Amino acid sequence: MSLPPLVEPAPELTVDEVRRYSRHLIIPDVGMDGQKRLKNAKVLCVGAGGLGSPALMYLAAAGVGTLGIVEFDEVDESNLQRQIIHSQADIGKSKALSAKETVEGINPYVRVNLHEERLDSSNVMEMFAQYDLIVDGTDNFATRYLVNDACVLLGKPYVWGSIYRFDGQASVFWAEHGPCYRCLYPEPPPPGMVPSCAEGGVLGVLCASIGSIQVTEAIKVLTGTGEPLLGRLMIYDALEMTYRQVKVRKDPDCAVCGENPTVTELIDYEAFCGVVSDEAQAAALDATITPRQLKEWIDGDEKIDIIDVREPNEYEIVSIPGARLIPKNEFLMGSALSDLPQDKRIVLHCKTGVRSAEVLAVLKNAGFADAVHVGGGVIGWVNQIEPEKPVY
Repeated sequence: MSLPPLVEPAPELTVDEVRRYSRHLIIPDVGMDGQKRLKNAKVLCVGAGGLGSPALMYLAAAGVGTLGIVEFDEVDESNLQRQIIHSQADIGKSKALSAKETVEGINPYVRVNLHEERLDSSNVMEMFAQYDLIVDGTDNFATRYLVNDACVLLGKPYVWGSIYRFDGQASVFWAEHGPCYRCLYPEPPPPGMVPSCAEGGVLGVLCASIGSIQVTEAIKVLTGTGEPLLGRLMIYDALEMTYRQVKVRKDPDCAVCGENPTVTELIDYEAFCGVVSDEAQAAALDATITPRQLKEWIDGDEKIDIIDVREPNEYEIVSIPGARLIPKNEFLMGSALSDLPQDKRIVLHCKTGVRSAEVLAVLKNAGFADAVHVGGGVIGWVNQIEPEKPVY
């Protein structure tokens, strides 16, 4: 579907800018008006990695007046196979700074704002509010859902891309005119189900293919040219050299942009996506039991203290028999440690096992060496032991 231009045109182009953008200016669908809109646009790129590299370079070359870069990482040699905005000389340097230097080398008329910090719920709303359009080049589900929800809440459009091995996807999400990312992917995959590029690899040039599509869509949205990929998912297979499209419809039951949204503010996206820290993974390595093991311990009158680390409203929906509620935050603050028995084994659980693994790491560090947690959490318990109970 065609959309009106996202931004108003700048007052004028300088003589030098007219010379620089002359190949745009002679395209009837862009012209002087479209180029002025690009000059007046403010675009934020989330990430200066595989997708962010070509996106930033082509947005700069196209004459987008203000570019923001959100990036907290440093350049590593393994990045150079695909992150073409960086060079050998940039190894060890801030990616944001390296990207800024490259952008300024491409187009000195572009203003570059650096946000050298990890994007999270505490800063995303203020940051996104400064820009007209977001280009999402992230590679993890927690940040993707964060970007989507923040854009929906702020009424911002954004261009999304994803890459893995030889496959890529791209789309435009704008809840005011069509679907959002949650309409396409209502729930994240289980932790570990989808390997990252670091685990599974990615063809370097695939980044250029998808990144250039993202920039094409950004230019179309900013200038009101053509028909953006709003309501359409573009799927690219580099091995077969095929492109295909899938229609994406707005979901009236979508949790964030539906008719009766349940997500009306930012949530804990790490927990939502089942992201577990390295410390939690190490703590859970030899200290994870199954719901059936817990049932055997309960039936055998083992000396255990079952602790539910979820929130009170979750505990009210469904709980494991005999479990007492001590929310995760009380362990992180340290206030819960004094209430733990010394003569019983601590058994932790949450909804799926993510939060309980984090709490387990706290207990291990506090000296509760025999503490364990329930893999799969209360959802696993209901599925295996008490299927008649509700799940949420």
